[in-house]
Amino acid sequence: MLGKLARQHDPNVLVGFDHADDAGVYQIAPDQALVQTVDFFTPIVDDPYTFGQIAATNSLSDVYAMGGKPLTSLALVCFPDKADLSILERILAGGLSKMIEAGCTVIGGHSIRDEETKFGYSVTGMVHPKKILANQGAKPGDTLLLTKAIGTGVISTAIKKAQAEQSWIDAAVQSMTTLNKKAAEVITANHVKTAASAVPSSEARQSAPAEIATGYEVHSMTDITGFGLIGHLREMILASEVSARISASAVPLLEGALECVRAGHIPGGLKNNRDFAECLVEYESDVPADHRTLLFDPQTAGGLLIATPQGADLYQALNKAGVATVKLGEIVQKTTSRIQVNK
Repeated sequence: MLGKLARQHDPNVLVGFDHADDAGVYQIAPDQALVQTVDFFTPIVDDPYTFGQIAATNSLSDVYAMGGKPLTSLALVCFPDKADLSILERILAGGLSKMIEAGCTVIGGHSIRDEETKFGYSVTGMVHPKKILANQGAKPGDTLLLTKAIGTGVISTAIKKAQAEQSWIDAAVQSMTTLNKKAAEVITANHVKTAASAVPSSEARQSAPAEIATGYEVHSMTDITGFGLIGHLREMILASEVSARISASAVPLLEGALECVRAGHIPGGLKNNRDFAECLVEYESDVPADHRTLLFDPQTAGGLLIATPQGADLYQALNKAGVATVKLGEIVQKTTSRIQVNK
């Protein structure tokens, strides 16, 4: 809907909503830019404290995906008028625990009465204008890395139907409450921005001093959330004007994810993602149907999808740091088949 409105033209906007990026970026000084994002949703687990942790982890993720460091946050609360306030206290406490872990200060918020509980945060972070990691910029030859398993959408649906086994719930919760902080630190501590910047040019960015750095080169990065793996990969390749080739068997799956698909625990968001993005996908004939389905599963607080020409080195560094990372596939020259899924 924003795309239908009159366009604002501000040279300090380094990343807007042109390419459906994870967060907006606004330059405030030659060496400083704000990263801003917002996210909130209804409960996907029964425990209020855990729900708060998941909501916070999910909200923080977009800042990490842009290469930024979270600084402050504002809580967004919708809560029933007659509900037990101790539940809300536990939600807020869970969220705060993750904000503290992230080093992000909660400085306030806003609440309204609502028939259904909703919770999340608006998060502001900081990034150097030359070190922004947008979803635009992937290049042929880049390796695609993924830092978390997928399947939280179908498992959450099974939870709502009281059909999820405890081990599935535990695995999904562990994933959804794990910050992308460690992965982002490994990436940004060694990040090199190439001359062909992924960020649209502006007078403000051009005034920033050039930097010399060594380490891993990252061309593009995004996090896997509501649009699913294919949906977010779609955003990356369209913004970068390239194609991608991935291996379905390389995609890490959470325990219980396949069982949930086979039992029909399919969230509406998965169906919407598939209807929207599958037109760009070409499958090898032997890719199993249940694996195809999970490629569109909407994730909550999912992992980072990284396009890098130094895949082997970054893969090793992330895993050494304790971030379970897989080599998912590669970026290739733009072809008619925009996303090729092999077995």
